[in-house]
Amino acid sequence: MTARQCYESLRSNRDNFLSDAVEASRLTLPYLIKQDDDNSDHRNLKTPWQAVGAKGVVTLASKLMLALVPVQSTFFKLQMDERQITDGKMDPKVKSEMDLSFSKMERIIMDTIAASDDRVVIHQAMKHLVVSGNALIYMAKDKLKMYPLSRYVLNRDGMGNVIEIITKERVAKKVVMESLTPAQQQQLSPNEPSYDEKTTAYKNECDVYTHVKRVGKKFEWHQEVYDKILPNSRGNSPVDNTPWLPLRFNTVDNEAYGRGRVEEFMGDLKSLEALSQALVEGSAAAAKVVFTVSPSSTTKPATLASAGNGAIVQGRPDDIGVVQVGKTADFSTAFNMAQTLEKRLAEAFLILQVRDSERTTAEEVRMTQMELEQQLGGLFSMLTVEFLVPYLNRKLNVAQKAGDIPKLPKDMVRPTIVAGVNALGRGQDRQSLIEFMTTIANTAGPEALVQYINTDEVIKRLAASQGIDTLNLVKSREEIEQEGQAQQQAAAQQSLVGQTAQLQRNEMEMMNAGADTQAPPPQG
Repeated sequence: MTARQCYESLRSNRDNFLSDAVEASRLTLPYLIKQDDDNSDHRNLKTPWQAVGAKGVVTLASKLMLALVPVQSTFFKLQMDERQITDGKMDPKVKSEMDLSFSKMERIIMDTIAASDDRVVIHQAMKHLVVSGNALIYMAKDKLKMYPLSRYVLNRDGMGNVIEIITKERVAKKVVMESLTPAQQQQLSPNEPSYDEKTTAYKNECDVYTHVKRVGKKFEWHQEVYDKILPNSRGNSPVDNTPWLPLRFNTVDNEAYGRGRVEEFMGDLKSLEALSQALVEGSAAAAKVVFTVSPSSTTKPATLASAGNGAIVQGRPDDIGVVQVGKTADFSTAFNMAQTLEKRLAEAFLILQVRDSERTTAEEVRMTQMELEQQLGGLFSMLTVEFLVPYLNRKLNVAQKAGDIPKLPKDMVRPTIVAGVNALGRGQDRQSLIEFMTTIANTAGPEALVQYINTDEVIKRLAASQGIDTLNLVKSREEIEQEGQAQQQAAAQQSLVGQTAQLQRNEMEMMNAGADTQAPPPQG
């Protein structure tokens, strides 16, 4: 079976999820997701009557992206396997030095991510996850590529593991054919009657299918054009180091695809959309000014229409009226309901709403933001397993093959995710260390810190927890001892100089005293 045939066979199972995703996109970001065979121009997309959905999607996607791949800190940490220390295979004193080395490796990985466009693609993927609940990321060696739900199908086993992925891309024929030899171009020509040329919308474009299958403990893939395999398109990778990352936002048992956040609040979005349309159209009708003139009035409509501001015309005020909608109470009811829906949706998409008051303090804003951030805990669990773990494994593998970091022995070094649901990162370690030392100082007294705490070890752990390179920054034990010895020698020399000066002063005083006693008496 060709990749195109496999795609069409799995498409029926995906179309129901895709229809829900298109509806969710229509209420939030219409350009985000379209039907598989929809080739309409962007100008044909309809703008929603409200912007709450779009703001909520962008806000939540940004929070997810910054929490999963933060800018100023790492989302993972490398640490020694505790069994290596407890079994006596490694000196515990080496652990602090290793943590500093691991911190340097972490910064190298994060610098690589910062120099690439990974965060741009991840943010786009997060928007698709919030709206449709599904996204597929392909990790090449130097960049990422994201596939929306309308461009791929997949199949999972009973445990939720992916066993097959097929992507569909529409590429210019010129790009495909230029990379092939004339013989290969002739071989890939659509000369077989089994291929339906009508499936391609444009004559200058062709559909490229990428077929990924799990075979044992490996993923194998190849690309097909016109139901024929492209030369040099085959590839494979271990399961734990695959570049194909199919992501889901929420999972439902026995479903191969995920469910998005927008789908959970579809009722509120549809209601707000209808109320917003009614309020906008009603307000436009209420703002329209129309005058009426009685048929028996001596004032002509043309006279009234041509009269300028402040002009005086002849007529009776009772003969002239203004058309009024008279739906103020109804508009007020709709407006209040729309505000209630906006508040619910803002809480659902974690939009920070600060209390409007002159006495709103920074601590109140911080606590409100923290309360909203805590709601992300349940959303991170799936993304941590399906995105962060394989993303980190792939990044570490590429960095080790490129020689950016040394090869890490799997039996000694264990990478740990410290973002998302496992948000116990180095910042958390620093906070715990500070609280531990504060507790000792408050309960046993400050002298207990000097007696029991190793200051050198505390400085190393604080530097490692904040990802700071201590090279030429923190003094080593040898440098401290040398400076101590130098200070002692300087103090001894200063004391010797002071003693010498004191002896000289004493001698001068004794000489002066002797001169006074031997002086002749004054003559009368």
